[in-house]
Amino acid sequence: MSQFWSVYIIAIVVLNLAGCAILLLVNLKMTPEEARNETTGHSFDGIQERNQPLPRWWLFLFVGTLIFSVIYLVLYPGLGRFGGLLNWSSVTQWQEEVALVEKRSEPLFAEFAKVPVDELHQYPEARDVGGRLFANNCAICHGSDARGAKGYPNLTDDDWLYGGSADAILTSITQGRNGMMPPMAAAIGGTDAAVRDMALYVQSLSRPDMTGDPQVAKAVERAKPKFAVCAACHGQDATGNQALGAPNLTDGIWLHGARLEDIETTIRQGRNSHMPKHEGVLTDERLHVLAAYVYGLSHSDEE
Repeated sequence: MSQFWSVYIIAIVVLNLAGCAILLLVNLKMTPEEARNETTGHSFDGIQERNQPLPRWWLFLFVGTLIFSVIYLVLYPGLGRFGGLLNWSSVTQWQEEVALVEKRSEPLFAEFAKVPVDELHQYPEARDVGGRLFANNCAICHGSDARGAKGYPNLTDDDWLYGGSADAILTSITQGRNGMMPPMAAAIGGTDAAVRDMALYVQSLSRPDMTGDPQVAKAVERAKPKFAVCAACHGQDATGNQALGAPNLTDGIWLHGARLEDIETTIRQGRNSHMPKHEGVLTDERLHVLAAYVYGLSHSDEE
């Protein structure tokens, strides 16, 4: 919270407390004329409102509440940069509790770190811990079931942009990844027809039955020689290049959509994908456990 909003909220609280105190003081005494009247003059449904002061215990409770509020505000405002005389805030308390939990769990993670990633996923306790790390750090993009969504890889299959080995997964999580495909429309002819032909060719790589249509077969033949400019990343056989993060175009797994329109958009506009690095966000030991969990998502048959 910024300093402005801290001051703003504290000012509102102080004004409310002052207003309550003033209201209480103003109503402590009655004028002689008010004291002579047994009722306030208000009535509803035949019931007269009597002119009686608040019970003393109620008045003292009201005053005590105001005093407590002032003391609490001075000691525990917990608002942004103002921590009060006790220098307390919910944020600092949360940080202290997290630090305490991390300190207590250090021995457990130290033991996990001794086991290789490709073996650690077989330990039930490590899977439980890794699952919680995944939920807190990865599920927002890859989904709670790790099956991803459009633009976010499915981590439960055997299709890996940068490699599915234990070391490759750990590197991806630790250092992050930046995938970039430049717009390719101009390189393959620049026309809508050329883009459509190439989209059909790419689509046919995982669906060879498409070429049974004479029109599609002709488009594929026209685009095939132009695929050479794409082969620099995807390879001559279009099976991809994990060193570059270039996807395999022959397996029928599509990161940004398998529709012809999706492929055309990719060719025209290119794609930019970013996975943030978790180095510095998580300790090395936690990264180790998280990598083991992700590795195990596609290697459950090894258990």
